[in-house]
Amino acid sequence: MSQHLSEQEIVRREKLSQLLQAGIEAYPAPLYPVNSFSTDIKNNFTEEKKEEFSSVCVAGRIMSINDKGKVFFIKIQDSKGIVQLYVKRDEICPTDDKTLWDVVVKHLDLGDIIGATGYVFITKTGETSVHTQTLTLLTKSLKPLPVVKRDDEGNVFDEVTDPEFRYRQRYVDLIINPDVKETFIKRTKLINTIRDFLNEQGAIEVDTPVLQAIPGGAAARPFATHHNALDVPFYLRIANELYLKRLIVGGFDWVYEFSRNFRNEGMDRTHNPEFTILEWYTAYKDYYWMMDITEQLIEKVALALHGTTDVQLGDKIINFKAPFKRISIYDSIKENTGIDVSSFDEAGLRDVCKQLKIDVPPTIGKGKLIDEIFGATSEHTYTQPTFIIDYPVEMSPLTKKHRSKPGLVERFELMVNGKEIANAYSELNDPIDQRERFEEQVKLMERGDDEAMFIDYDFLRALEYGMPPTSGIGIGIDRLVMMMTNQASIQDVLLFPQMRPENFEG
Repeated sequence: MSQHLSEQEIVRREKLSQLLQAGIEAYPAPLYPVNSFSTDIKNNFTEEKKEEFSSVCVAGRIMSINDKGKVFFIKIQDSKGIVQLYVKRDEICPTDDKTLWDVVVKHLDLGDIIGATGYVFITKTGETSVHTQTLTLLTKSLKPLPVVKRDDEGNVFDEVTDPEFRYRQRYVDLIINPDVKETFIKRTKLINTIRDFLNEQGAIEVDTPVLQAIPGGAAARPFATHHNALDVPFYLRIANELYLKRLIVGGFDWVYEFSRNFRNEGMDRTHNPEFTILEWYTAYKDYYWMMDITEQLIEKVALALHGTTDVQLGDKIINFKAPFKRISIYDSIKENTGIDVSSFDEAGLRDVCKQLKIDVPPTIGKGKLIDEIFGATSEHTYTQPTFIIDYPVEMSPLTKKHRSKPGLVERFELMVNGKEIANAYSELNDPIDQRERFEEQVKLMERGDDEAMFIDYDFLRALEYGMPPTSGIGIGIDRLVMMMTNQASIQDVLLFPQMRPENFEG
């Protein structure tokens, strides 16, 4: 297949040929001994400290070139920011051999990766720069970067905002849009904060199977695959819940996992078919305790990332200071519709859906109908962190029945800015009750509900050995990152969001 090249791409390949003809390696193999970074140089250099900066070695990607004849001012971007190189022909080519200048420096392009050694000084215009003594081409860039404008401070103007380009070519997005990298650094800090919090509490991090014979632990449509050696179908996990509960049966008191899950469903601003969930399960606890510990965790995350519990999200300020509001799902629906659906059967709920003009398929049962009513009328009303508690039993096949409210279960969902970011239960540990609820799910599957749960007979067997009273939670990490970094779309907090494959054919 022939490659279609732009004029600039052809010119860059010609420059590459010239380098090779001159015996200059455009992609050298040896280690390059970087010992300094842009921000450290610009933030810490003073005339009094110049001895500390008398022998620096930096490397990065060329973002601008200012050709002054026998002097070049080159700005390079490393992993932390941008720094200027002062490059003088007679200093990097002190002999009569000017090949390095004529073949390399004069033909550098934006996007090339170079290394430089020298000493730090302040130019006449007041810019902290590296007075270059040696310059090395480390990587020749064959494809030009999109053109963006930067001021002297490195602020970007005319930035590339096209989502199609940014998500497909995240590697370019990270180069030309500095704020993007900051989002992903914060994502890592958020995950590390959670991990540290749980480890300090004595929780044990574990790994459970991604390939599962039974896709259990959630109501969702799985991705199906096939294991050739065993000649059996397998599924990418939709949740890790049932495996973590097996570990509680096995004697662990508190286990957690950052689980990469897969659900063969729609894509929008808050859904990607591949996503990250934190799940943990703690023996001898209940959902009241879980609400308390979740508040503490989310508050700690906000403080770690922002130094305050007030976090900007769009045009709103979200206050993550514990405690959070708590309201039952029935009270929430009543508060937002004026209708008390707590005593309605399936037919009554379908009438409510008609009354509220909520379109629902005939295949779903009572639990899903209540979920649809809540989603359409109430979910979006909760901007500040709110625990929606005490769900109907039909909505929660893995949850313990409420200790004092017949027909309900001990469950909560944490809503922030109209979106669910956590789901938690007092876990069902009665194996007989659990079997009956799985069988109800099978009936829904037979009616055509493709998100109904499979029966996991091995999990039922594990419960029969005895699982202690347990509370568990799943927290959507991607959504939490969205809220903590002020991003409107889940694609902006995933390094490589799923997209339709490109057609590279001629």
